[in-house]
Amino acid sequence: MAKLAVKGGTPLLKGKQWGGKWPVFGKPEEEALLRVLRSGKWFRGGYPDASQSEVGKFEEKFAKYHDAKYGVCVTNGTAALELAYRAGGVGLGDEVICPAATFVATSTAVNNIGGVPVFVDIDPETYDILPEAVEKAITKKTKAIAPVHLGGYPCDMDALCDIAKKHGLFIVEDCAHAHGSEWKGRKVGAIGDLGTFSFQASKNLNAGEGGFVTSDDRELAERAWSVHNCGRSPEGAWYEHPRVGGNYRLGELQAGLLLSQLPRLEAQTARRTRNAELLTSLLRPIPGIALMDPDPRITTHAYHLYTFRYQAQAFGGAPKERFIAALQKEGVPCSSGYRPLYKEPAFRAKFAQYPLTSAYFQGPPDYDRVCCPVTERICAEEAIWLTQNLLLGTEEDMRDIADAVRKVQEHADELAQG
Repeated sequence: MAKLAVKGGTPLLKGKQWGGKWPVFGKPEEEALLRVLRSGKWFRGGYPDASQSEVGKFEEKFAKYHDAKYGVCVTNGTAALELAYRAGGVGLGDEVICPAATFVATSTAVNNIGGVPVFVDIDPETYDILPEAVEKAITKKTKAIAPVHLGGYPCDMDALCDIAKKHGLFIVEDCAHAHGSEWKGRKVGAIGDLGTFSFQASKNLNAGEGGFVTSDDRELAERAWSVHNCGRSPEGAWYEHPRVGGNYRLGELQAGLLLSQLPRLEAQTARRTRNAELLTSLLRPIPGIALMDPDPRITTHAYHLYTFRYQAQAFGGAPKERFIAALQKEGVPCSSGYRPLYKEPAFRAKFAQYPLTSAYFQGPPDYDRVCCPVTERICAEEAIWLTQNLLLGTEEDMRDIADAVRKVQEHADELAQG
């Protein structure tokens, strides 16, 4: 093949128009927005029966879609996490075990209510939280486990539920990437005690912003509902507030969008799956590209991310950043993913004046003492991300991605030279 684009050659996919346009919308979305606009009821409280609002209808439909008995719409995925932790009783000084490789919200939602996030390592084969690491991190102050179904790849919920039951902990599943993902035939979100979802613009189900809390436990769901609605009671008067809450209510316009987007989700998930399987078959023969084979207990992978492992030794030792730059120059959008959360300055700053000691840290929380070697290796050296919208493209798009990766590999000597 010709010279690498990053070295001055012609990009393999110069002018490429990717098939996976995002967001996907059309007449149903236009009609939904106009329906809400013309109703004059832009807030669920405008309905005598809130279940007839756009928010109420979506709560029922999405909870049912995710095999949950109860659901609460909220402003965003970060708020959903905070509400779930609060519903489960996390408070000042309580510890919540989180994976070290996730979006910052999984842990900052713990910070926001006075808890202490405890970061543990991830499984090198799945990039999900490692159950053995979870069990080793449990202390007398541990309140909850927050597994993240990273990229839509479900965590080992069998092992995590066993650990939670053994130690009297509750589980908040972070499903921000996992709309439609299934573990042993059941959708994620209510396998643990509570689940949280995000409908932010990049997510597989998208309303620009928005979030959701799922549960099979009526009491936990009602607590989440109360906190999201100014501390009200579902059965109480409007100006009756039995607990301290906030206003995390989703608006009717976004709920209308979600109602129109939800019918698209299953077909989109199937398309992502087909294209992911094709891409895997195309990438597997390329030296230095290692694939993530799914656990047979996973019956649906949402593929919010298509992740593969970069093995530098097959590319002359060139660092991951150089490979990403080369692939991007050939015309393939890709990224390196998260950084280890415990290295973020936010956590050192947050706990500099923390008034309590932590059982896990045996003193003040000190994230400089945390080291998760698998997370650090994966973040720095291995993980390559392709976003879900690429998997909504064509088979030709998948072949183009593979051809670009192959071109970079065939010029590994150029890449190694820097």
